[in-house]
Amino acid sequence: MDRSISAHKGLAPFALTSCPAHKNEHFHNLLSQAYNNKVLFEWVLAYNWFGAKENLEYMNNVIKKKFIIGMKSNRTVALSEKKKLKGDFAKVSKLDLEDGQSIKVWVQGIDFALQLIKKVCTNEDGSKGVLDIISNDLKHDADYLYMIYQKRCKIELYHKSIKQNAFLAASPIKRVLSQANHIFSSLVAFCKLELLKIKTAANHFAIKYLLLLKANQAAFLELQSLKNSSCA
Repeated sequence: MDRSISAHKGLAPFALTSCPAHKNEHFHNLLSQAYNNKVLFEWVLAYNWFGAKENLEYMNNVIKKKFIIGMKSNRTVALSEKKKLKGDFAKVSKLDLEDGQSIKVWVQGIDFALQLIKKVCTNEDGSKGVLDIISNDLKHDADYLYMIYQKRCKIELYHKSIKQNAFLAASPIKRVLSQANHIFSSLVAFCKLELLKIKTAANHFAIKYLLLLKANQAAFLELQSLKNSSCA
């Protein structure tokens, strides 16, 4: 069972375009709702948008969940507890870390230690980008944590498919019961797409367009039949 949740695609559009305070407040509310509803999850995975001090403390100290979150390069960290007490902090971008290397750090303003991991990624155009991520899991190594963090992409693919292929957001209804029925129907449709994906080895989008093609072909044949019958 995949016990990780991702905070990005589940956010409402306004939350992604408003100020960072609103984004982090919405992130906090989503986590609180999931925790209060007793959703079974072990990891919280998110972009660096949601790495505010309050969010990190809430996940670590209140709901007691492990997290892996992107780290902005301008955040400052101390490389030891002694340096933290002295106020000796350095920007993440200034740290001399190799690809895949992890170190124990103290982020400025946060009392507990975190593991900082640097990954160098190669883009499709050949350019390179640097990804810094932090986690409150100090037991596992960098490779394991990065493997967990990559599950965020699969979670976002789920959100993308259920919106575009199962039309989760396409209903204009306002009644709560009707909305709940529509969401449930979209979830059922997504599950059926997953079954077809296993049988056909095609992704959800390919299956949808194949069904649309077959439907259009059937409609065209029916139209031709009606035209022929009317001429006769």
